[in-house]
Formats: sequence, structure tokens, C-alpha cells
Amino acid sequence: MSATPFDRVILGDIVLPDGVLEGGYVAIRGETIAAIGQGAVPPAAAITDHSGKWVLPGLVDGHMHTGSAIGWPGIEGASSSAAAGGVTTCVDMPYDVPRATTDASIFREKVEWVNRLSHVDMALYGTIKKENGVDAIAGLAEAGCCSFKLSTYEYDATRFPRIDNTTMVEAFREIAKTGRMVGIHNEDQEIVEGAIAAAKATGRTDPIMHARTRPPLCETMADLAIFEMALETGAHVHIAHSSLARGFELAEIFRRMGAHTSGEACIQYLCMTEEDLVRLEGFGKCNPPFRTAAEVERMWGALQAGSIAYVSTDHAPWQREKKVYHGDIFACGAGLTGMQSYAPLMASLLIERGLPITLMASLCAERPARFHGLDGKKGAIRVGYDADLCVLERGDFTFDEADIKDRPDARWSPYHGRAMKARVAATWLRGTQIWDGAEVLAKPGTGRFVPRQHTNIFCG
Repeated sequence: MSATPFDRVILGDIVLPDGVLEGGYVAIRGETIAAIGQGAVPPAAAITDHSGKWVLPGLVDGHMHTGSAIGWPGIEGASSSAAAGGVTTCVDMPYDVPRATTDASIFREKVEWVNRLSHVDMALYGTIKKENGVDAIAGLAEAGCCSFKLSTYEYDATRFPRIDNTTMVEAFREIAKTGRMVGIHNEDQEIVEGAIAAAKATGRTDPIMHARTRPPLCETMADLAIFEMALETGAHVHIAHSSLARGFELAEIFRRMGAHTSGEACIQYLCMTEEDLVRLEGFGKCNPPFRTAAEVERMWGALQAGSIAYVSTDHAPWQREKKVYHGDIFACGAGLTGMQSYAPLMASLLIERGLPITLMASLCAERPARFHGLDGKKGAIRVGYDADLCVLERGDFTFDEADIKDRPDARWSPYHGRAMKARVAATWLRGTQIWDGAEVLAKPGTGRFVPRQHTNIFCG
């Protein structure tokens, strides 16, 4: 170890994917981690004592929508809540208002907004137009997109289109050449539209019908189609949000056949059920919907078996008025806030089930960074990586939506009032504290765009 003092040493119980260094330290020089250890504290210009608290790698949320509600200005508030939630790197979806990120020019414009507004670092997905969009894929990769996102379901023909199977295969072939993952919104349009029409015809527009009109079959039918295309094209094809353990089983089956296939679990599918949809009404509406309590248990089985790629939030901070139920659940916006609750909720779920906190370091930081090609820089407490840290204080807390650090109409949460076993006491981004447990210390523009670091495919 160099005799030169480090810039800062942070003390605490250091959480790594394979164990916890109790009474350990992370030493920082500049913006990066320079040493990790236990025992005697090395010399440093400053020492920050988080003793007795868990010090995890800064979380990497592999799935969020900062611009789907109010466009790119939404980056500012969403990234502020990320800082307060221990998330130091966001991987943002491309379905922005009023236009999606479908070519290198739009992508570079979005990067400028990130560098101007974000409180945390941010990687970006790219996507394609419904027609004549495949030729833009290479340019998006060259501009630094970490992954691509396509959909089998159409929410908007311009902003969030369904890509037909012929175009999907063409796109997969081109994406395979870039070494990027392609995440898929996985719902079968015909099944869903038919079920919604039937429900409306009988006057059933109450909250539970959101789940009934998006049955498990609508997911698995889409999964099978995209995975067959993965096998055909060699692309790394990823379920962007599986609410079903069956999705991860299918990914494993296709991997055994030689395909690059994987899937992520959004955190709501590890804790929310159809009963919560009825209770929360529009504030519990997301796609895919919450499933049964039995399915939640199957999801935990898949997690413990190592079948899940990583855990994300699918954070979508719709304006409060778009979530209020007025008798028609189909009229409410689909999507949940989850950024600021992500770390305390994941830690609480693991504690409640008697599972090790090390799973959080893996599933919420290291693995999403690897899937999106950000490893080597993000996602781990490792020498040479950015000094991004999430500090958790253990105890009994209650999540209060009023504390969300976002614009006023985004201060709502499906987890409001939930008992938590941890809270985010501090967040560090590249060696600088950006959250002190009460206030966001970062300013807009503190965060930076993070391009993909390499083209190695990782789907294991």
C-alpha cells in the first residue's frame, strides 16, 4: 500500500457479493476506490465514520423512466430521488416525451440533458422507430448507448411502439453485432386487447381487472417469441420485467440451447400481490401487473436459485393525477415510483426472509452493471472502480412518500407507510457525499453520462 495518504477513508461494514467485511474500510483517491480492507485504518486527509452501518456499492438501477411523464426535464427530479435512495447509477429507458431516443442525434441531445440536470451518473438505452429504424442501431451503439429496448406491446405508435416480428428479427441481428443486450417489454398485444375489450363490454373496470386482462399467458407467449428470435439471431435478448418465475425458467431453457437469454425482476414482483392492486387502485397499476402471493413465493425461489439476472425498479414517476382511480382502472397511467424506496425495501425484504445482505450487492449493483456493460467502472466495491457507495442504517423505520426528493406531483409511492428495516444514511458518488440521510447534497449536473465500457456479452 502506498505511504501517500488517501483523500478519504470510509469506515463501516463493507458489503461485497461474497461476504461482509465487518469493521472494514474503503479508501478513496480522487474519484476511485484505491484500497479495501479491515483492521488498522490507513492514513487519509479525511475519515468518515459509518461504523455499524452497511456500506454497499452504490446501487445500479437497470430500469427506470425519467422522461416518460414530462420529458427530459424529469431527469432532474428522478435523479434527486435516486441520490436519496442510494442509487448512484441509473440506466434510463428511451421512451421519452415527446419522442423516443431512436437515433444518434437524439441520443447525443439527451446526453447533454443528463450532464446538465442529473444528480447521479446515468447510462442510457436506445431504441428504434416502428418503421425504418434498424439502420440507426449502429450509430446509437457508437454514441455510447449501453443497451437497447424494444416492445412487443404498443402504448404509443411514436413514443412506445410495438415492433413487428419481421423488424424485430432484423433489429436483433444488427444489435448482436454491437455486443449490446436488447431488453424487451414482454406482453402479447392480442391477448391483452381482447381481454380488455371483453372486460369493458361487461362493465368490469374495477382495479382487479387490470391483472385479469394481463394474464400470465400474455407474458410467456411474448417470452417464447423473443427467445426463439434470440436463438435465431445470436442477440442477447432480455426480459425487461418478468412478474413470473416461469420467465426465468424459459430463459434458462433457451440458454441451454445456446441462446443468450435472461430476465430481470422488478422489486414490486418480489413483494406486491393482487390484493395490493385492489388496495392501491391506480397507484398500484403497472405492467406487467402484480401477481398472486403464490407467484411472489415462486419469484423468491427463482432469486435464491440464481435464475434472476438482477433486480430493478421500473421507476416511472407519473403525475399524481394520472394515477387516481375514478372508476376505470384502464384509464390510469401504468407505472410506479420506486427509486427512493429501492434500497430500504430490498434490504428489508432480505432481512425479513433471513437472507444475506450480500445478495443486494450482487443483484442491485454488480450484476446490473455487468449486464449493461458498465463493469470496470460501476457496480462494485473494487479497486479502480468509481467510489460509489450506498450506506444503510439498520433499524425500524417507516417509508413516507412526503420525503421523496422529486417534483411535488411525483411524491407518491405504493410503499407509503410500509415498515422498513433499513434506511439510506448516506450516498457517495465518485468519492463525494451526495446524500446525508436528510438532504440531497448534489446539484443538477453533478451526475455524468456513462457510456458502455465494453462489448462483452454477459447473461449468466
